[in-house]
Amino acid sequence: MRILMLSQFFYPPTIGGQERHVADLSRELAARGHDVTVVTLQQKGFPLFEIKRGVSIHRIGGTMQRVGMLFSESDRRYAPPSPDPEVVFALRRLILQERPDIVHAHDWMVHSFTPLKAWSKARLIMSLHSYGLICVQKRLMRHEVGCSGPGFSKCLGCATEFYGLLKGPPSALAHRFWSQWERRAVDLFLPVSHAVAEGNRLAKAELPYRVIPNFIPDQAEVACDEAHPLLAQLPKGDFLLFVGDVTRDKGAEVLLRAYSELDTYVPLVLIGRPLLSGLGGQLPPNVLLLGGWPHDAVMAAWRRCSLALLPSIVADSCPTVAIEAMSMSKPVIASRIGGIPDMVVDGQTGCLVSPGDPRELRDAIRGLLADPVRRERMGSVAEQHAEAFQAASVVARIESAYQEVLGESSFDERPLARSGSR
Repeated sequence: MRILMLSQFFYPPTIGGQERHVADLSRELAARGHDVTVVTLQQKGFPLFEIKRGVSIHRIGGTMQRVGMLFSESDRRYAPPSPDPEVVFALRRLILQERPDIVHAHDWMVHSFTPLKAWSKARLIMSLHSYGLICVQKRLMRHEVGCSGPGFSKCLGCATEFYGLLKGPPSALAHRFWSQWERRAVDLFLPVSHAVAEGNRLAKAELPYRVIPNFIPDQAEVACDEAHPLLAQLPKGDFLLFVGDVTRDKGAEVLLRAYSELDTYVPLVLIGRPLLSGLGGQLPPNVLLLGGWPHDAVMAAWRRCSLALLPSIVADSCPTVAIEAMSMSKPVIASRIGGIPDMVVDGQTGCLVSPGDPRELRDAIRGLLADPVRRERMGSVAEQHAEAFQAASVVARIESAYQEVLGESSFDERPLARSGSR
């Protein structure tokens, strides 16, 4: 099968759950005999074309990335919520070259393919890693609380508040139009959790979808570098570990408040981009902010820690860090929000707490720190539970989805159009 992956970012250089998912999925599919090509946006310092582990990677330029800082940061260039002329042209050339059976999109780069879809004769799969089908912010948040649903005037105001006056209004208008085009063009949506399916209103819109989560490589393939020099920065004994962008959305403020009330000798380690404003001067004692780390070092840190912490206040879609921590036999204390309850079983593989509640988070941490036997038992169950999120299980489901839209599978004998989650 010939598969064309579309993702605005790719790992490396971009470190994140979606980027690792696209990279791991591409490599797994190539290892299973598929012809896989990844198309992603150019990133400084990386070649326009290379082949890695059997996957062809094309890095292409986009018109919108040239317009100042409109759809770019110093280290990231984003796809807009509309077709990008240069990306459309590059995709047309690559489709002629690769002749894909399946185009599998993972973010707003899908909009640069939808005008080519009928001409390409390829089937279109769309993984939903966020709420970007229905929300121009992709977070489904308004005024820092959960949004009740879209509306033209409030989406326009919300986009302006979130992106600014220059980027917000055109983004909201483009998203409103092209998301409708996306709904018509996609043959099958793959939301990564039930929360994402519900948040994007797939069933309500009678759109075809299958809930298929993120995954990690099979245990034998997990890269864990116990000799990485960065590990020297970790505490020698027990420590709590948070991995991810250190932002308000990820619960960094709540976590720091909870930790400051713990009165414990056990250090708190934060690994990720320090994006919370003023964070450097507000760290409680015994908190280590270590910045972004390579993935193999992060996995080794999971192995050494005592507890994994995931205190998000937004509806995280399907955070891969939870699977990684569980695969290393660590119980996870996480917020009861978004797709997290699909992954963390409360009382068995960890503890779920109310999002934004530092006292409940504090008490959960305190309880597990005081009970090493329970902690070890939870870690053992977590490791077993993580097997359901390994490549051997999940990638086969994605292959079945490909076969289904190509009419090569009896995955669901009912009509594909407008079927729901199974």
